[in-house]
Order: sequence, then structure tokens, then C-alpha cells
Amino acid sequence: MPVFLVERNFAEKLEVSADGAAAINKINEDLGVQWLISFLSADKKKTYCLYEASSVEAIRAAAKAAGLPADVVVEVGELHATGTTSEIQKERFAAN
Repeated sequence: MPVFLVERNFAEKLEVSADGAAAINKINEDLGVQWLISFLSADKKKTYCLYEASSVEAIRAAAKAAGLPADVVVEVGELHATGTTSEIQKERFAAN
């Protein structure tokens, strides 16, 4: 499945409650989008998130349904079980 990098610009700090996070996860699940990991920029104005999804359109639809920006969406590759250096090693991002 393709992996996408999503850049989000926030003018203010984003705070999501546990219920809000559960709602976002449900939207993602319903649209076939799987969140992998997120990073906050040093200036705390942008987040960068990796997702698995079938298309850019699926990413944008999930973001719109969740009320989140998806300012830039770039396909960055696919996850493979082989874990070669040019591929993302999904198990590195799994919760322990």
C-alpha cells in the first residue's frame, strides 16, 4: 500500500481529546487510511504525518471528514516486509 507524507499548517496549537482521536481513527478506518506516525516542527506550526492509503484522494477525504488540514500530500513510497534501506520498516513504528 502506498505511503503518503501529509504536511499540516497550524496557526494555533492543536489539542485533540481522547474522544476526538477515536473519532479521527474511525474516520480513517472507514476510508481505508492508516496513520503511522507524526512529527511536530520545531516552531510548532506544522505537523508531518505518515499514512498508508490507496490514494491522495483518500487522504484528503479523511482529513476533510475529520476537519483537519492537509496542506501538502506527497506519495513517498510503499511499505514492504523485506525492510530494505529504500523502504519504510513499519515494525519500527509499531507500539511496544
